[in-house]
Amino acid sequence: MANRVVITGMGIYSCIGKNLAEVKDSLYQGKSGIGIEEIRKEIGFRSPLTGILEIPQLKGKLERRLRTGLAEEGEFAYMSTLEALENAKVDMNFLENNEVGILFGNDSSAKAVIEANNIIEQKKDTTLLGSGAVFQAMNSTVTMNLAVIFKLRGINFTVSAACASGSHAIGIGYHFIKHGLQKMIICGGAQEINFYSMGSFDALSAFSVRVDEPTKASRPFDRDRDGLVPSGGAASLILEDYDHAVARGANIIAEVVGYGFSSNGGHISQPNDEGSYTAMMRALEDAGMKPSEVDYINAHATSTPLGDQYEAMAIYKTFGEKCPLVSSTKSMTGHECWMAGASEIVYSAIMMENSFVAPNINFENPDEHSAKLNIATKTIEKDINVFLSNSFGFGGTNSALIVKKIKN
Repeated sequence: MANRVVITGMGIYSCIGKNLAEVKDSLYQGKSGIGIEEIRKEIGFRSPLTGILEIPQLKGKLERRLRTGLAEEGEFAYMSTLEALENAKVDMNFLENNEVGILFGNDSSAKAVIEANNIIEQKKDTTLLGSGAVFQAMNSTVTMNLAVIFKLRGINFTVSAACASGSHAIGIGYHFIKHGLQKMIICGGAQEINFYSMGSFDALSAFSVRVDEPTKASRPFDRDRDGLVPSGGAASLILEDYDHAVARGANIIAEVVGYGFSSNGGHISQPNDEGSYTAMMRALEDAGMKPSEVDYINAHATSTPLGDQYEAMAIYKTFGEKCPLVSSTKSMTGHECWMAGASEIVYSAIMMENSFVAPNINFENPDEHSAKLNIATKTIEKDINVFLSNSFGFGGTNSALIVKKIKN
């Protein structure tokens, strides 16, 4: 028999809150975390819009030897993982005496790479980079650093799958535990928020230029959307075997019951509806559920013209006229990229715990496809027993996760 997989801890560090309590309030209030970073104007960005998030100060929290290898996204992930472990009532003594794994989604470490090469060009001496440069520059910077900081001895690697990275990390962790290969895994996603990581996306004209109203720039599913707003931070979840969680007296938040995936097999940057539909149907099949059992969909919808259109088509194809409530939390957070698939599980689980659906803010005028969906335009008090979360990425990678309230 397959093992049940539960969530026993969560942590978040995002532009709408640096912990679970702050994020809950922002979600409920429909509060945006989007603003303008002036330096993006100065260096020639088409759009200066971004999620606004301060870099955590780790001096005094983490010894220098362990800080040197952390890139920006690793610092975010350290903060979210601290909260997730505390939330799960897992301390260093437990980590040192039990095998715990780590799987994180991350697909860039641009700032560390660019700054290292700038030093080389200026100083003509690679030895001036410092011992931590290589560990900051690798895509696996989050997992390699956190595995050392938290003394983890289980599965340990990074999932690199564009904007579906965090979701796939959770899906893979779910399978490791489901099939008895691990008892506990820290899963999540992290995204650097600096301008170095976003220049090439800006060059594609992918970003909104609604600079006169930053908090209204990210408008998933709205007819007048003009592009996404980049953002970042980190989200961490403690996935655990159900029996293991019960035996240690853990507080069980929810149960992961379905993971679906697919590849579009087409254009490298343009989405389609078939791949999204396949991922959702596969997740439902894995969960042994009918579409009618889903109470809420946290859509991938990033506020791009084509992406939102095709996802709306896929959701309607999957759920039909009895579509559950839908919202994209990216309307508040912007697109958290490699982190989004994990953070949106945290956001949705917060809603589930507190019986509300967060609004898809800035949704004022539907287009012909979004008009068919049941989009929450304001905060709605609702019991959520089952939610589905979509994540899609460049290269046509798709992931869908289904989570339900725990039933003992």
